[in-house]
Amino acid sequence: MAEPTPVTVTDNPQALRLEATVAGQTGYAEYVLGPGTITFTHTRVPQSLRGHGIGTHLIEAGLRLARARGLKVIPVCPFFRDYLRTHPQQQDLMSAQVRERLLAQGPPGHG
Repeated sequence: MAEPTPVTVTDNPQALRLEATVAGQTGYAEYVLGPGTITFTHTRVPQSLRGHGIGTHLIEAGLRLARARGLKVIPVCPFFRDYLRTHPQQQDLMSAQVRERLLAQGPPGHG
């Protein structure tokens, strides 16, 4: 069995996105910075890279970035929303109002 390809995620602040390049293809998570917030708006992983955890690497890097900068997360992207619903240990990164709204939307895939 082949070893999984290591994934490195880098911040591209000029493009306002986090990027993960694997096998010459780039997946990304776009964000918008606001006063004290980071809004994750869209995540895209090329079809050939799906199912290999690239999106999860992007989300986790985005949450580490938010935590390091002291920013509250606003998960507009459905992938980010679903991740945060199922990872309560990361929900402190959202304001109480955003967290309440997210959890009221129901289980992953229904918001």
